[in-house]
Amino acid sequence: MMSRRTILGAGAGLAALSMSGARITAATAATDKRLMVIILRGAADGLSIAAPTGDPGFARARAAWSDSYASAPSLGGMFSLHPALKRVGEFYAQGDALVAHAIATNYRERSHFDAQNLLESGGLKAYERRDGFLNRALGLMPAQDFPALAIAPTLPLAMRGDNPVTSYAPTKLPDASGELVDRVRGLYSHDPQLEQMWDSAIKTRGLAGDSAGENLRGAVELGNLAARLMDNSEGARLVMVDLPGWDSHAGQELQLKKTLANLDATLGAFHDAIGPMWANTVVAVVTEFGRTVAINGTKGTDHGTASAGLLLGGAVNGGRVVSDWPGLAPSQLYEGRDLMPTGSVEAFLTGALSGHFGLDPVRTFDTMFPGRNQRAMEGLIA
Repeated sequence: MMSRRTILGAGAGLAALSMSGARITAATAATDKRLMVIILRGAADGLSIAAPTGDPGFARARAAWSDSYASAPSLGGMFSLHPALKRVGEFYAQGDALVAHAIATNYRERSHFDAQNLLESGGLKAYERRDGFLNRALGLMPAQDFPALAIAPTLPLAMRGDNPVTSYAPTKLPDASGELVDRVRGLYSHDPQLEQMWDSAIKTRGLAGDSAGENLRGAVELGNLAARLMDNSEGARLVMVDLPGWDSHAGQELQLKKTLANLDATLGAFHDAIGPMWANTVVAVVTEFGRTVAINGTKGTDHGTASAGLLLGGAVNGGRVVSDWPGLAPSQLYEGRDLMPTGSVEAFLTGALSGHFGLDPVRTFDTMFPGRNQRAMEGLIA
């Protein structure tokens, strides 16, 4: 017997649907505003993304890598953007991007699994919640019709919960024929819920265009896909994207040169493909925790605490670094090794979402990240 929690992958090349009532609605959503949240899994090094080149402690701790920033784009007197982030630098110069630095969740250990769970669930402790902060945020939206989607093989924890969300993952397998699609729909016709989910999968494939039957061939394709899923009246208003590969214990300089270039290509392609809708779009980029200040013996860094977040889009009040900079002197480090957190990822995300969609920031914070005595960051949205 087929469970309501399992839908067969009979249509090769179709979206994988979450079983939380997933759908991309055919009706036009009530808002033109879009939000994309990108999670860099593996603990991205914020000190490389936006290097504090004006802090003497950076040159002392990262002397082997400091030459990389000799001609890097300046973010003001204290910070320099990683040279691989060329498009991000352009957005920053145009006022369409900002950096939030020295931010962390309330997690203070160094397990990827626990940290990612806490970030996505929005709980005070890892594994205490089964729903996600983005799904709970959907319940605050003024419009009942607010399409949401995750570009992932399975629905990420951040998007799980009572509100309907679709997950979509292109596959290497060839597209299903029209005959097969009709036959599978017939199999599901006895169950209205499964039939609706199958129709949602077909609709999502149509929004994705010709990429539905192909494997993503790199960062540009990912950016193009995200834009196609968001850029029309029937598209998603909230999208989450997973980007793994940020754990850099060895050979970090070369690794980040590649991963940051890929991130930059994704963001650049998304900007170019979404066109005029960029003006109503915000992209938030966060990670579960940061890296150690010092370079380790294998030319990498180890698990740390605070990192940096990015906020991009035409709706962003950008061209600046938002930070209560703690400094990199030995006495200023968290536990003598990490960038000290002076701001919170939760406040950053809440400020971006509530500001963009015009929601009450106090209620939004309490819904997304309950139990915290914090306030949303203000002034992130133009």
